[in-house]
Amino acid sequence: MNKLVFSILIMAVVAALAPASAQFTPRNDLELRASYAPSVRKASPAVVNIYTKGVVRTRARSAFRDPFFDEFFNRGFGGMTRERVQSSLGSGVIVQPDGVIVTNNHVIEGMSEIKVVLTDRREFEAELLLADPQTDLAILKIDANEDLPFLTFTDSDAAEVGDIVLAIGNPFGVGQTVTSGIVSALARTQVNVSDFQFFIQTDAAINPGNSGGALVDVDGNLLGVNTAIYSRSGGSNGIGFAIPGNLVRQVVNSAVNGGQMIRRPWIGASSETVTSNLALALDLSRPGGALLNEVYPGGPADRAGLREGDVITMIEDKDIFDSESLRYRVATRPENETVLVRAVRNGRERDYRVSLSLPPEIPARNETVIAGQNPFAGLKVANLSPALNFELGRTYTDKGVIIVDTSQSRFASRFGFRNSYKILSVNGVDINSVDDLVSVAGQGGRSWTIRTQNTRGQISTLQYRG
Repeated sequence: MNKLVFSILIMAVVAALAPASAQFTPRNDLELRASYAPSVRKASPAVVNIYTKGVVRTRARSAFRDPFFDEFFNRGFGGMTRERVQSSLGSGVIVQPDGVIVTNNHVIEGMSEIKVVLTDRREFEAELLLADPQTDLAILKIDANEDLPFLTFTDSDAAEVGDIVLAIGNPFGVGQTVTSGIVSALARTQVNVSDFQFFIQTDAAINPGNSGGALVDVDGNLLGVNTAIYSRSGGSNGIGFAIPGNLVRQVVNSAVNGGQMIRRPWIGASSETVTSNLALALDLSRPGGALLNEVYPGGPADRAGLREGDVITMIEDKDIFDSESLRYRVATRPENETVLVRAVRNGRERDYRVSLSLPPEIPARNETVIAGQNPFAGLKVANLSPALNFELGRTYTDKGVIIVDTSQSRFASRFGFRNSYKILSVNGVDINSVDDLVSVAGQGGRSWTIRTQNTRGQISTLQYRG
């Protein structure tokens, strides 16, 4: 009996005697010779390469570097623009046999051509079903006229630090590559990659081009989607981050069910992380948890009896360490589900039954592109509501008019307009709704005094005389 056969027999005996969920550390040379090849053979055909291409257009500018002169210059010379081709590469994962693929939104964002290359080298043009910048996920679809190999989701909440994982992708465009490592941390919330800061951290080597690839467990099931690395050099330093599979699965389900937007429930409150200073002020035994600083009247938290000043420490059986983990745990629950929430009030723990629901869109967002000869021409603006605030990661109770798109504006750079800026007043008139802005902008004039508020809450006043 050779060593390989003996090794397989030993592993079979261990597997037969141990519970199905048992975990053990290799104890001898034979156990160390175990291979991940079966898991790689199962998972790798479902990991694809993604190549994207798009044309970036920039408008020619006059020597005066002024939007008004730039517009005259472009009209006079036939709308001169400069074009350059921009391309990127990444990875993706087939998650359904009919060709549904998940990748990172930053891989395909702004691109007009998306090509998917399978492991057997077949190439397909991909259709974009849904892009979700909040999670940095995008769902694609290809038509191969046959069932394709795909990965099955595993419960990412069941992962533990120390679990062995494999990262599969296309680093640096060299072709499909598999690296191994462990789950080195869970619930990382300070990565600043997407609005939902809740990542699986791994030391499996992840490099540029791995974005959108698969992080799989030892059984070859999809644990997460690789999305970012921590690096000063651009290469792997042993700290990579993956979007948990439970969040990925929610986005996939929304896409295949025909949704153009992700419907995520909310708890009806905004929160901040309990730091050591806050814990001392609140007389808590240790820092951690999410302090409710705003509760939306009539929202889920309000109806359940939660109040400002309560500190949420658990949802169902999952600990809440900070405001980001509260947002993640709520957003990944099913719509209209009732969950058990544990909170601390005046030093005492209490349990609440909270029925999660969708944030209301009151008032209606009324997205409008401003027309006419005025500084706002081409800006797309909308009314803030709990629904839009939730989508943008803003305070739920914020009201007013917000800029949602500046791409069609000729004067955005001149006036410092940016996406997600609020327009507070124009020529002394408070702007409380889109209709207010349309009315004031329609009056025209050559003198403008505009007050705006940026995403950090800073207010600026601009005065312009044409």
